[in-house]
Amino acid sequence: MKLIVNIPAYNEEVKIGETITRIRESFSDDFYSQGEGKNISQKLIQVVDDGSSDNTVGKAREAGADLIVSYKPNRRLAYSFKRAVENSLENGADIMVNIDADGQFDPDDIPKLLSPILSGERDMVIASRFGKHEAENMPKIKYFINRLAAKIIGFFLNYPIDDLTCGFRAHNRETLLRLNVTNVNFTYTQETIIDAIGKKLKLKWVPVKVSYFADRQSRIVKSVWKFIANSSKIILKAVRDVRPMKFFGVPGLMLVLASFIVFILFLFHYFQTFQITTYRNYLFLSVILLFVGSQLLIFALIADMIKTNRNLTEEQMYLLKKDRFKK
Repeated sequence: MKLIVNIPAYNEEVKIGETITRIRESFSDDFYSQGEGKNISQKLIQVVDDGSSDNTVGKAREAGADLIVSYKPNRRLAYSFKRAVENSLENGADIMVNIDADGQFDPDDIPKLLSPILSGERDMVIASRFGKHEAENMPKIKYFINRLAAKIIGFFLNYPIDDLTCGFRAHNRETLLRLNVTNVNFTYTQETIIDAIGKKLKLKWVPVKVSYFADRQSRIVKSVWKFIANSSKIILKAVRDVRPMKFFGVPGLMLVLASFIVFILFLFHYFQTFQITTYRNYLFLSVILLFVGSQLLIFALIADMIKTNRNLTEEQMYLLKKDRFKK
């Protein structure tokens, strides 16, 4: 069994060497020789250099990275993840662990993510920064947005989500073959979780300890409001594709129901005075609500048909990738 620990990196020449060394040292843990990880015969470290302008690649080579993927220009985190998955599959990975380059996550926590996958309990395991070890020095706005989004999306998908944006996670080979990142212009973290839930893969969140550096400048979040806007767009599109009937159908049914309530209110007043003019606004509102609600219900049916076609296409893609990357 082959494990590839992937490190996405952009201008990380200061930290990348230390992170690789810490990961290499973590492989000496008893977990890999006596515990559940003893079936892992190969442990490789992969670095995906996302168009760095500094000496990230050189430092990664010096530190002993086994696999390096490098390209220019900078294409953002989602594209980096896409390339990481492709290269991991090409190199025969059975499990790919993704961990940040800046050293804020502890490589000694990797076995916590691997255990549920090695036992067959889960397909994808995500680190949680909100368990018994809450993230230290995490910006309050980032904490609030993450928790709120996780609750809303979890409620909508009927699946408990603990941490929606943490990049420290492990994937088995089946997950790597089935996940499709369609938006490669920003981040992949939210979309892949929603996609995995839609494909009925088994997910689990494991509490880990993480400490945010006070002077650390995020490579992804340049502006909080821009981050919210981009994330919202990705989440809405992903939920729309995974749960189209719920996305369009529930609001549609609510509007149709509201239109009947308003119409009944109109009739109540009409039969008291037998005058339409006085209460015509109720009638107009009822018609508008019924029209918009009906349109949303039609959208729900069309989107559900599109989802069926998308599922067939993704199944074909899965079979093609399985053949392309067969071991």
